[in-house]
Amino acid sequence: MDFPNLPPALASALATRGYTALTPVQSEVTAEVAHGRDLLVSAQTGSGKTVAFGLAMAEQLLGEDGNLPVAGPPLALVIAPTRELALQVAKELTWLYEGARIATCVGGMDASRERRALNHGAHIVVGTPGRLRDHAERGALNLSQIRAAVLDEADEMLDMGFRDDLQALLDQTPTERRTLLFSATLPRPIVALAKAYQRDALRISTVSEQRGHGDITYRAVTVSPSEIEHAVINLLRFYEAETAILFCATRDNVRHLHAGLVERGFAAVALSGEHSQNERNHALQALRDRRARVCVATDVAARGIDLPTLSLVIHVEMPRDAEVLQHRSGRTGRAGKKGTAVLIVPYPRRRRVEMMLRGARIAAEWGEVPSAEAIRAKDRERLLERLLAPVEVDDDDQALAAELLKQRTPEEIAAALVAAQRAALPAPEELADRSEMTERQQKGHRDGFDDVVWFHMNVGRRQNADPRWVLPLLCRRGHVTKAEIGAIRIGATETQFQVPRALAARFAAAVKASANADGEDESGVRIEPMPSGAVPIRNAGGPPQRRHGGGGAPRGGPRPRR
Repeated sequence: MDFPNLPPALASALATRGYTALTPVQSEVTAEVAHGRDLLVSAQTGSGKTVAFGLAMAEQLLGEDGNLPVAGPPLALVIAPTRELALQVAKELTWLYEGARIATCVGGMDASRERRALNHGAHIVVGTPGRLRDHAERGALNLSQIRAAVLDEADEMLDMGFRDDLQALLDQTPTERRTLLFSATLPRPIVALAKAYQRDALRISTVSEQRGHGDITYRAVTVSPSEIEHAVINLLRFYEAETAILFCATRDNVRHLHAGLVERGFAAVALSGEHSQNERNHALQALRDRRARVCVATDVAARGIDLPTLSLVIHVEMPRDAEVLQHRSGRTGRAGKKGTAVLIVPYPRRRRVEMMLRGARIAAEWGEVPSAEAIRAKDRERLLERLLAPVEVDDDDQALAAELLKQRTPEEIAAALVAAQRAALPAPEELADRSEMTERQQKGHRDGFDDVVWFHMNVGRRQNADPRWVLPLLCRRGHVTKAEIGAIRIGATETQFQVPRALAARFAAAVKASANADGEDESGVRIEPMPSGAVPIRNAGGPPQRRHGGGGAPRGGPRPRR
């Protein structure tokens, strides 16, 4: 395939790499109208943007003869938000510019080795903002000859607080440099940065109106907040993806979930800010050579990860906005492959998530967490397919098979083989039974609940309150069993329930200990004793009916913070 708009060396590199055509963003940045101009590009993860800006800056790197000059002070500077992304960018540019000296400057690596590489000369420097600024301020990085500066995933760098570092670096480059700014989105801070450091920039967008990645199927499952970890296990077992990544909000949650998965028999690794670069490299290598199949990570730690076998992304904790959701999900469904992104949505947050998806124009299929029965049915299909697949056997295998047939019947051998295959699979989790919860909701009185204290929580039908997740939540927050919760009555904006008076003080203390300073848990649910004189809802599931006594609360009760 010929690439007429490209220098022969780059066209040859693309052909050798197996390219038959450029991606949309690569075509846009190499078009005649883009030559020599600053570029403001919005392109999604997985769109080929690393090769795109590598092609775009060819005219600043190559001489008139189409070759690279002798390496000296760097001619191109590429800034990326994380170590993994910077190293991935350097790897891509290495094959695109054969023979180029590419120096990397990233946190967590040997700074003295990086300084030596810079002293020997480089054509391109790729790094993270903090480490690049440190080398520049120490005099090891000379930016006086920069002809092209690239900001990769600029929106993410601003979100991570790197604005000052970016400005300090760009201020040290020549004013006549070419500035290429790549960002999945173009919020106001990005536009402001472009206005300050670009001249007459050509704006390019290859983000479709649909916004959601075309090769990614989005699914959302609703679950009790207390059963999120069980939901993760069942999703992993249901899909049995070759490689899966699970996103958590904090390093503590990564540590906890990773430990739980390993304990249950999953081959899992963790990536978060507390891991050293060496640990991160080992984790990624374990995923690439199939020693591990599951990666539990925070958003920042997962930036720049490129795993060809990644087909499943699970949002264990919902991201702050739709853009982060797409960044996470974009780890899969790349290079024409299909991927699945599953959102685990606590019942109280369903409406908020629905609004986020609508705003992002993402069509997600809503459903329940796969049950243990559904997983066992999937296992049966997969086991039959695996065991009936043709295999090559050598003489030793044939001899062992003959010996087994002498001592056992074919049925016994097949059963043993199936049992051995099943033993390697982590057991699925049994989730709360909806019918049991509904019966409890409708039952107005139970033995042992003659003397009770009524409590209420700030979620009702409008927040998708349902006994199947309310009851496990009460048990977890109050350190009680299901048998120690009485009637549950759900109104429009609040839920009321009984606790035996003998347990009420202990229950209230446990709830308080599990809440934040605002009296709420991580899902915004507040649990309190009902005010003196307040009358419980009369009919289970009906509208709140409350008379006011002295000090009674206003009708409806508090709503969870959104």
